[in-house]
Amino acid sequence: MAASAGRQRTALTAGAFLPTLLPAALFAVLAAAIPEVAAGAVLRGALDWVPSLGIRLSFRIDGLSLTFATLITGIGALIMLYSGQYLHGHPHYRRFMLFLTAFMLSMLGLVLADNLITLFVFWELTTLTSYLLIGFDHGTAKSRRSALQALLVTATGGLALLAGFILMGLAGGSFELSDLLADPRALAAHPWYPAILVLVLLGAFTKSAQVPFHFWLPNAMAAPTPVSAYLHSATMVKGGVYLLARLHPGLGGTDAWFWALTLAGATTAVFASLMALRQSDLKQALAYTTLMALGTLTLFLASDVAVAVTAAVTFLVVHSLYKAALFLVVGIVDHATGTRDVARLSGLGRALPVTAAAAALSALSMAGFPPFLGFIGKELTYKGALALSSVPYSVAAAVLTANALMVAVAGIVALRPFWGRAEPEPEPGRVPHEAPWPMWVGPLALAVLGTVLGLRPGLAEALVGPGVAAVLPGGEAYELKLWHGVNVPLILSIATFAIGGAIYALRRPLAAALVRAGAASPLDFDRGWDRLLDGFKVFAAGLTRIVQPGRLRAYLRFTFLTLLGVLAVTLALRTGLPAPPDLPALSWRELAVLALIAGGTGLVVTTDSRVAAVAGLGVVGIGVAIVFIVYGAPDVAITQLLVETLVVVLVAVALLRLPFLYRDGRVLHRPWDAALAAGIGLATTAALLLVVEAPPDRRVTDFYEVAAVPEAYGRNIVNVILVDFRALDTLGEIAVVLVAALGALVLLRGVAGRARG
Repeated sequence: MAASAGRQRTALTAGAFLPTLLPAALFAVLAAAIPEVAAGAVLRGALDWVPSLGIRLSFRIDGLSLTFATLITGIGALIMLYSGQYLHGHPHYRRFMLFLTAFMLSMLGLVLADNLITLFVFWELTTLTSYLLIGFDHGTAKSRRSALQALLVTATGGLALLAGFILMGLAGGSFELSDLLADPRALAAHPWYPAILVLVLLGAFTKSAQVPFHFWLPNAMAAPTPVSAYLHSATMVKGGVYLLARLHPGLGGTDAWFWALTLAGATTAVFASLMALRQSDLKQALAYTTLMALGTLTLFLASDVAVAVTAAVTFLVVHSLYKAALFLVVGIVDHATGTRDVARLSGLGRALPVTAAAAALSALSMAGFPPFLGFIGKELTYKGALALSSVPYSVAAAVLTANALMVAVAGIVALRPFWGRAEPEPEPGRVPHEAPWPMWVGPLALAVLGTVLGLRPGLAEALVGPGVAAVLPGGEAYELKLWHGVNVPLILSIATFAIGGAIYALRRPLAAALVRAGAASPLDFDRGWDRLLDGFKVFAAGLTRIVQPGRLRAYLRFTFLTLLGVLAVTLALRTGLPAPPDLPALSWRELAVLALIAGGTGLVVTTDSRVAAVAGLGVVGIGVAIVFIVYGAPDVAITQLLVETLVVVLVAVALLRLPFLYRDGRVLHRPWDAALAAGIGLATTAALLLVVEAPPDRRVTDFYEVAAVPEAYGRNIVNVILVDFRALDTLGEIAVVLVAALGALVLLRGVAGRARG
């Protein structure tokens, strides 16, 4: 038994350590680059991806990307170590670690990318991998709903972001971020700037869960605790913040940027702080404090004042350290007691002394007490708010409100569960106990680091200073230190502690009042999301009943109506219709071809016989083939004749085996079909005349003429295009024809079999 237990412990230790090797190694490499980047260096690397479109896998490490990358890898290593114990014995542990590693690499690609398209690819990869992680417990309806909600909200924002990136690349003449941001004011002066700003902010706000897109983040707490600690406190949700910081030099500095970020950030910070106070589930409380932090970061990135940007970068580091630690602490509490309900937790400090110490240090940094790094960050938020040129006192009041509420929530999360009279058994049958060391070493290390950086703020400046320089080129970071003398920010800090203490003392009646206010409020974004999805389902079902009634004629009719609508709108947006072409006098041969085509068309429109209608279509096709012959395209004419003959024979054989339809109301009238066909013909003709009026653009033609022989070894340009330059497209067309032929063969054999039966 002892040997077996020893082998189990060895396997457990190896399973906990192995996944940490990759993030730990990456963290070591990035940490080694800190002195070089702090000295002003920018490290670059690139690989051509789609050179014809100007898309490169280009990466750069500057102060901003290095700050994010070190947080991603350092916290990622600790969380993977934690996960090895937290999910030990889980049947899908390996899948979980695969998802988590894929997310980490996607997030690294996002913050290191120097190309807009590359950044977007990694942006969407973080969306996909976070969906897999949030829905890890896919056996529960709650996890599936939360994962789908996060996917739809962030992916919708991602589509807007892609449109914004394309406009940015076209407006700036490059998709390389380094080139776009080299001239900080070029994008802001472009006529497309308003559209670019709206699209980029939609992408950033959905990813960073700004109001009114905030509701998906608290619901994502259905994921396992390591996911909550990693994705929704330290990394993924800060992807939107990173984007705002990265694009600050190019899109910032305008009134639209300032007011959009200020209003969204301040609203999110205050709203989320109030929502955090009413939560009884510890993870939900921390989720809303994450929203508060994201709102605060967005708020300070609105400004182009150095102290405000310094506050944003410093608070980014502060929040990542204490929030990841507190999430991991909550996971330990849940693991030890079986509950996260704060009303059922008390006096755990005796049974979980190390976890209690980590919780206390992290909560003190969260509340902004000295000598922790959180105190320096909080002082900077007040300095940054008061330094704003517009509405400084309103911003300072919003920050004071949010910070005071954070003091109360920090007490609820870290004071209430661990101190006071111990509960006998928060969950029947479970005795609280300290977690194994792979679980508590992470939160303790993060909590201690927040303390050390508070005592030695110069260490934090190695990341904060270059980060500020990347966000605000030419700006210098405000000095980080614990004591700046007696000033307004210090007075506001003291007021924060006093107000926060009072809120904590009155937390129960205040939480009850907030719950009642929420129940009475007509605004419920989460239920509104459900109603929105239900509305989409009803709309989709109704539209499907109309356009897909189960009749092929209806499918074709709606398809051609859509085509006609697109052509009509295009023509209507033109300033004028095309001029009628100068047609030469037609010979009797050409008139005979026109008469043949018109006769076939008339037969199709007027006959009640399906076989005759197919024959009429064949006549039209033969007339078109004759046109090709007259104008010198015999190869196309032969193809047309072969296709028309094959279609007429196959369709006629099929129709002969179908039941005859009498004129008793079941035969569909064709005047509407004829009118639709005439409309499409006229609209298509008008569109072609518009194209012909414009001078020809020979760039594509010249390319094929030059490249046909040396690259494809062929002089017939049409064949070269089909076989070489469009080989995959042609292969797909052949596959479609083959599948259709096989389907027709199966149907015909089935009909023949039933007829013999």
